[in-house]
Order: sequence, then C-alpha cells, then structure tokens
Amino acid sequence: MYIVDLINKKRMNGKFNKNEIKYIVDSYVQGKIEDYQMSALLMAICINGLDSEETIYLTDAMLDSGDKIDLSSIPGIKVDKHSTGGVGDKTTLIVLPIVASLGVPVAKMSGRGLGYTGGTIDKLESIPGFNVNLNISDFINQVKKYNICIGTTTSSITPADKKIYALRDVTGTVSSKSLIAASIMSKKLATGADKILLDVKYGNGALLNDMNDAIDLAKLMVYIGNSHGKETRALITNMNYPLGNMVGNALEVKEAIDVLTGGGNKDLRDLCITLASYMVSMSKNSDFMSAQGEVLSSLRTGKAYQKFLELVKLQGGNINSINISSKIIEIKSTKSGFINNISAISIAEAALKLGSGRMTKNDTIDMSVGIETLKNVGDYVNIGDSLAKIYVGSKEIDYNIVLNAFEISDSKIEKEPIIYGIIK
Repeated sequence: MYIVDLINKKRMNGKFNKNEIKYIVDSYVQGKIEDYQMSALLMAICINGLDSEETIYLTDAMLDSGDKIDLSSIPGIKVDKHSTGGVGDKTTLIVLPIVASLGVPVAKMSGRGLGYTGGTIDKLESIPGFNVNLNISDFINQVKKYNICIGTTTSSITPADKKIYALRDVTGTVSSKSLIAASIMSKKLATGADKILLDVKYGNGALLNDMNDAIDLAKLMVYIGNSHGKETRALITNMNYPLGNMVGNALEVKEAIDVLTGGGNKDLRDLCITLASYMVSMSKNSDFMSAQGEVLSSLRTGKAYQKFLELVKLQGGNINSINISSKIIEIKSTKSGFINNISAISIAEAALKLGSGRMTKNDTIDMSVGIETLKNVGDYVNIGDSLAKIYVGSKEIDYNIVLNAFEISDSKIEKEPIIYGIIK
C-alpha cells in the first residue's frame, strides 16, 4: 500500500477497508508515514467523513496499538463514565464516590486537560499530595478493596490515539465526529470496563456546538461500544453555560464537596444524580428509579462524601491543604434584568487567561485561580448586584470578559434543560 494512494482515495470520498485503516494507523505509529501525509489524510477524513464501519475499523486499530487493562479480577460489573468535556465539568469528582459508596466498582482512567481548564487529573492534583500515577497492579487492588480509584492513563494505552490526537490538535481536524468517536471509544475499550456511560455535551462551551451533531456523535459511540459487546448509553447534555458555579481546578474540587455534602448548584447536582443513577442501574441491572433512590440516600446520609474523603486519603491527598487564591475581584452588574445566558466560552477564556488551563502540554497550571459565578441563568439582578468573583493569581485579565459573559435583558427567556435525553 502507498499512503499517497490512500490520501487520494479518501479525497475522492472512497471507503477504506479494515486492512487499509490498520496499515495507516500502524505505519503512522511506527514513523513510516510522515506528519504532513497524515495531516492531509486527516483533513480528507474531516471533509468526507468515515462511515460507521470505517469508524469501527479505526477504533480497533487504535485499540490494538497498545496495552489493554484487564479488570476481570475485580468482582462485580464495572461501569466506566466519560464526558466529552466542557466548562466547569467536575462530574467525575462527584459521581464516582456516589457510585462506589453503593458497592459498584469504579476503575477510572482520566487525562489532563489541554485547553481552557484542567482535566479530572489536574483537578485532583490541586489537592496537595494526591497521587494519580499508580501502576496497574496497585490501581486494580485499590478498586478490589475500596471500589474506587482514579489514575492517569499510561503511555502504553492507545499510543496511536495519542499521536494522532496531537496532530489533530494543531491541524484543525479535531471536530470530525468519526475521529472523536474512535479516539474516545478506543480509550474506553482499552481500560477494561464491562459497560460504558457517556456524557455527550453540546453548546458554545463544548466540542460540538450543535445539539444534532452531539446526538449523531452519541449514536456513533453507542454503536461502537455495543458492537464490541459493551452495553453503552449516552446522555445528551447542555454546555451553553458553565456547569455549576465554579470554573478552575481547586475551586471545582470545592464545588464537588459542596454537592457531596448536600449543597451546590442545582444543574450540577441534578446531572450528577442522573449520571450516578444510570451507572448504578447498569452495574446492578436494576431499574433507573430504584438506582436513583440509592443515589439520593447515599448523598443524604453522607456515604458519598465519606467515600470521596476515603479516595483522597488512599491516594495521599490532604484535602485540608487545598489552596484557593485569596486575591478576589468582584464583578457587579451594570444593568437590571433577567440573566438569560452565561456564556460558557467567555468564562472559559477568562479562566484560561488567569492560568487555570494549558494551551501546550508543557504549560504549568495555577491550581488556585478561577471564576465563581454568583448568579444563575434565570435569576433577576439589579444594578450593582454581584455577578461573579474572580480568583486572581499572578496574571491579570480584562475583567470585562467576565462581565460581558452575562446576558441580561428585560424579558425572561425560558432556560434550556441541562439534560436533553438518553441514547441507548
């Protein structure tokens, strides 16, 4: 095979067979295909797409490029959760302790963030001492004994995806639904869970802006998971405004604790209860309402919060030493009216400028900075009311970015629901 012929085939909207996709992935990992050639191929895929069969072939090729984790020694049905990401998405920190407190084993491999805010691993590392770099044996043993562990993925898991994603990130080829689906599902399948729950987000703060695109992506990933014998479901959720009130690593840990102790933002709490209920239902083969009753009981009795504290202690963290910046700038409203939107992307851009995220993998995150929104969509505000707090570190920003994120008008617009629906 010749890579130029394959580039031309997809440029002309041809269909790849299994051997051709395996050749492309294996040859690129081995350095036999140059970056500029792979870039051309990825752009052709972005323009002309892959069908569902081609996407499964690509998923399999990336899955087979590295090691797979065997969780079969852990008793019970293991359910993994993955979110396509968004502004203020700290659901893993809340959902996993709830689920584990109900006897469901959760073995979670997560990543660091590249973009506006940190990923799950960055948020956990804002807890001083928290160790995410466990070897596979210790990772599995912790889940066996305590039902919960969160670690970072190793370089040996889907190395093809890592190399291809790094190239997509700098060549404008991230937004292909087929490439997104293969990337996510190859990692989920490699990390060994029996069943998979996906949180697929749409909106201006998400990877995909359009809800219909998110639905298409969700259907594709559910198809891939089910085709591999893994029961897979996907929630379609709204990311037009930030999830919760906190954006920033240590701040988001604080908000996770708020929810686990009975408080917190209603949208965030409702989404976490729904995600946890589906995970429990899938693991125990029970109906959703029964699972939801267990989830609510775990929150009400404090079992979920105690499991969170146990997780932090097991992995060496000191929750009492978490650092949030004491330099706070308050943003006040310059008009009266109803808050009809809080732009997720604007809040994210402000958080990035503060230092809460990284634009290259070598950037250092300031864990202590971020933004707290004090009002929610649908609230009425007067001139002079506080809209947000900005937790500032060493970097100054234009505070108008945060002020202008709040869309205020005389008439109230009906708020979009946080959850659109479920795809099975």
